[in-house]
Amino acid sequence: MDNSLPKRKDVAIELTWRLEDIYATRADWEHDIEETIRLADEIKAYEGKVAESGETLYKVLELYEECMLCLSRYVHYASMRHDQDTSDVEGQELELKASSEANKIYEKLSFLDPEILEQEPKVIEEFFATEPKLEKYRAVIKEIQRSRAHSLSKEMEALMASAGEMADTASNAFSMLINADLKFPSIKDVEGNVITLSNGRFVPLQMSPDRELRKEAFEKFYSKYKEFGNTWAALYDGQVKQQIFYAKARKYNSTFEAAVDGNNIDPIVCDNLISSVHNGLDKMHRYVSLRKKLLGVDELHMYDVYTPMISSYDAKVTYEEAKEISLKALAPLGEEYIRIVKESYDNRWIDVVENEGKRGGAYSSGVYGVHPYMLLNYNNTLNDVFTLVHEMGHSMHTWYSQHEQHYLDSNYKIFVAEVASTTNEILLLEYLLQNATTKEEKAYLINHYLESFKSTLYRQTMFEEFERKTNKMAEEGMPLTFDSLSKVYYDLNKMYFGDDMVSDELIAYEWCRIPHFYYNFYVYQYATSFSAAVAIAHRILEEGQPVVDKYFEFLKSGCTQDPVSLLKIAGVDLSTSAPIDEAIEVFGKAITDMEELML
Repeated sequence: MDNSLPKRKDVAIELTWRLEDIYATRADWEHDIEETIRLADEIKAYEGKVAESGETLYKVLELYEECMLCLSRYVHYASMRHDQDTSDVEGQELELKASSEANKIYEKLSFLDPEILEQEPKVIEEFFATEPKLEKYRAVIKEIQRSRAHSLSKEMEALMASAGEMADTASNAFSMLINADLKFPSIKDVEGNVITLSNGRFVPLQMSPDRELRKEAFEKFYSKYKEFGNTWAALYDGQVKQQIFYAKARKYNSTFEAAVDGNNIDPIVCDNLISSVHNGLDKMHRYVSLRKKLLGVDELHMYDVYTPMISSYDAKVTYEEAKEISLKALAPLGEEYIRIVKESYDNRWIDVVENEGKRGGAYSSGVYGVHPYMLLNYNNTLNDVFTLVHEMGHSMHTWYSQHEQHYLDSNYKIFVAEVASTTNEILLLEYLLQNATTKEEKAYLINHYLESFKSTLYRQTMFEEFERKTNKMAEEGMPLTFDSLSKVYYDLNKMYFGDDMVSDELIAYEWCRIPHFYYNFYVYQYATSFSAAVAIAHRILEEGQPVVDKYFEFLKSGCTQDPVSLLKIAGVDLSTSAPIDEAIEVFGKAITDMEELML
């Protein structure tokens, strides 16, 4: 049996997203680009007088919002067209053109923020009194003013904007290499089936009960990455260097400081995360020890990390079954929520299965005025069910934010983006646990919960440390080579997994395949969001409607407040280490539950 990937044209249409909801034709897409250029030119005519009065400022921001909404639409469309088949020439062309045109717009409009910042805050406040309609953009103006210390002159902002397309080179090259150009070998399972390795198939293969298959897949997969070691290092070095350039230009002390300030987050939030996780490494090591015992192996290797500790329970789930399970699991969030989820299933908001050339992983992409979209690579595993509800959480957060807020206020910060998705995952887990009928099933689900803590709270914090350490190396003038980057990653992996794990040499190259390392300190937010979601989901199940109401207030708030304040609406305070510490305690309890159940 040949398990090679289908070509895009051979995928059943009901399993693909309907991008025609955004643009019916290429001409419609081109029209939006032209419309954005027209709006940008109209805004450009206000240069030198943007903040001369409240009335003018309102008019300019109104035009700017229309322009950015239009730009967002054509950029999202092009990106999704590209991601559904990265080898498709037209998709590549659309994405390159969209990126190029968008950067031209950003360059053309780079005078806006500096002109608004030229006015003293007290003058801007007077504008709100003289032009009541300006209140619509209070949060936008407040965010611009917050960046005063790191803003540049109009000329320098224009120069910075013009560098945007060039700055994306490392990220774009990484994407093309990993998704389109990198070709993996095939392996055979015990039944002789030929399986072509891919980024999308790697983790499902690592979940196989066949240890020899896992070992072979692990070794061939990472050996392929090792072959391109110097290229991965050069790409990552390019990414770090552009982060350093922007941080220095904007007078930040480090790339890390610049990144968290962009999300209006105090660095202490991240410091608390790493400190709490380090203090909780004993629980991670307990988990590793438990895994070794339950798998019954003399040595635990990195290719034993994903396979379920409970091998007797078959958790294969079809996509149709996954949809039904999700509707039941998310029922505590109310009838309206479930109605919208059903709409996403019925109206092709989701691109479901892997095909040749398709971008790996999963994501949700919100298109304001249309609806959210989700990209999956569904492989009929329980993990894929969790990925489905995870991305649905993102999409529903986007749906509520976009329906409640105008465009500029609907774009919530990345810091809170993972909360709704992870809350959905925990609601799913609790639903499945409540409906487990056997000891094996319950153990399998606890295993998944433990995996969530391992992969999200601990692993993402490890990723965060890798970024911070390697960025600091570069900032101190140390070269980022394949060997030096791999050593940093290997040492961190060994520290996090502890003595009961054999840290195989090839795991040192795992950093090469992590796309989030090109997102500029994104990953710590998975860990903080996971901790917040643990608290929110349990409160929803324990306290019911009052908590649900507060949670929806949070979902509808967009970016109208700073992220930490928004989470306080939902009852979580990440300015302290308490949510992280409490989540680690939940992890410890889950380990104990598994020990009592199986040992």
